[in-house]
Amino acid sequence: MTGMLATAPSEALAADTTATAGCAMVSGSVTAGGDQTARLITAGSPPTVQEKTRYPDIFTAGQVRLSSVVSNGLVLPSPGRMYYGHVVIGSGLYSSYYIVTEAGEVDPTQHLNERVGGSWGDTTFLETSYPKDPDPWALTNHYSLRANGTITAWDDKGGFGWTNPRSAGGFSAVKTMTLISQTATYDTFLANTRGGALYTIRLPLTAPLKPIVKKVRDSTWQAFDTLIAEKCGQYGTLLLGIDKDTQSAYLYAVGHANGTATVIQGLGKVPATFADPVYFRHVTEPRSAPQLFGE
Repeated sequence: MTGMLATAPSEALAADTTATAGCAMVSGSVTAGGDQTARLITAGSPPTVQEKTRYPDIFTAGQVRLSSVVSNGLVLPSPGRMYYGHVVIGSGLYSSYYIVTEAGEVDPTQHLNERVGGSWGDTTFLETSYPKDPDPWALTNHYSLRANGTITAWDDKGGFGWTNPRSAGGFSAVKTMTLISQTATYDTFLANTRGGALYTIRLPLTAPLKPIVKKVRDSTWQAFDTLIAEKCGQYGTLLLGIDKDTQSAYLYAVGHANGTATVIQGLGKVPATFADPVYFRHVTEPRSAPQLFGE
């Protein structure tokens, strides 16, 4: 298959990804009808899939184009859980949240898609990186990629707006990206190009924005429309590549990124259909969860 790495499944992994078995991620989606879904995907031979709860009518049918990571956490003092993230609807950026009650149903009085701003019609990628810090004033980083190849980073403290925008151009060949590393000084994304190459893009948390780009592979990665990454072991990454044309997905174990020396092992096709228009990473309690450290 185009996009599959030409690596035998039996290839030995580097030390930081030998414990691939048991590594897992939750991939989420927005369906064409506006529902929000989640799947637990666990590494194995072959990978396994567990369908999780589907929440209906979170969005108007056919409206959402992009989604950042979707997070959930307890809402105190109530026993419910809040699900929250950002989406692009048409040319607008929206902050989205809803609360699921103890009975497992969406509370219709606690469900909001609030417009943040406009001029997002040419945006092709959206993501948020949360710090491992329970302080709501701790720095959160938002990122976007536009069709003209411009990556923009914003600061967000306490949820009081997207501030301090920094941009860098030259990424028009990028098809999509996924966050693979979070540190106090930089975030790193793994990106595939329309020509099939695979790169890491390190974005320092300073101004001006000066990306550090390293090639990981020369070819064969062009089929994937969405990449989703989760931590696997201390330094590795579990990577999901979704091909919307074939409605299929493949799982990979990726060693700590080090340019073309990065070890990548194909774990096989995920036994599920991926027919939804929008996919994203799903995390629980992002400010207390282990941070990604894939580069």
